Amino acid sequence: MNNALGNVQSVLVLGGGSDLARAIVRELGGRLRTVVLAGRDPGSMAPAVAALRATGIETVEAVEFDATAFETHDGLVAELFLRFGDFDVVLLAFGVLGDAETAARDGRAAVEIVETNFTGAVSVLVPVAQHLRSQGHGAIVVLSSVAGERVRKSNFVYGASKAGLDGFAQGLADSLHGSGVRVLIVRPGFVHTKMTQGRDAAPLSTTPEVVARAVVDGLRRGRTVVWAPAPLRYVMAALRHLPRAVFRRLPL
Repeated sequence: MNNALGNVQSVLVLGGGSDLARAIVRELGGRLRTVVLAGRDPGSMAPAVAALRATGIETVEAVEFDATAFETHDGLVAELFLRFGDFDVVLLAFGVLGDAETAARDGRAAVEIVETNFTGAVSVLVPVAQHLRSQGHGAIVVLSSVAGERVRKSNFVYGASKAGLDGFAQGLADSLHGSGVRVLIVRPGFVHTKMTQGRDAAPLSTTPEVVARAVVDGLRRGRTVVWAPAPLRYVMAALRHLPRAVFRRLPL
């Protein structure tokens, strides 16, 4: 449970290999006592585990988690809450970008993106929300994307998967109102991470550290949505209201 000063003490990261997630954990700082990194390859997270332990965090562990192994999610979530106790923050940070051109013509490739980014998120967040509701406190941080704010033709499968995730997170937040559990939706733009390495940076591109600061500030202020960087809120507001005929002609 958050300590007397309101500082987060325990975090479960679903997608422990994410550069963004690790930056957020670092930004949360030295008040942390428990960090669980859940990802497909716990062995690959060993350096991150060692680095977090070196900061003085009492318990840091990596556990196996596959976003598309839907049948395992209920049991895994129950096991983690039983083993580690309450979590103050559950951070949903997994996702795949995929290849936009391939996904546009290959149904299987498109489904793989959607199953990871949307279906996997729904599958694991439903039991997470129930456990947090039972403990009576906590926050779910969902890494969404500006790509889901208005789906662009250049990456419409990825954008649609994030639009679904964003909509689900909004509804989940409303369903948890009054329970002591809140949801923070994070809408970053282009972030320089290993997932975007080798791709041309978009305008207003940013770093994991900038996103992390926005997330931690959003948690402290009780926000429901944060944009990173903040000016993207106004850019996307303009794009969202463009007539469809105009939006189609943009090189997006």
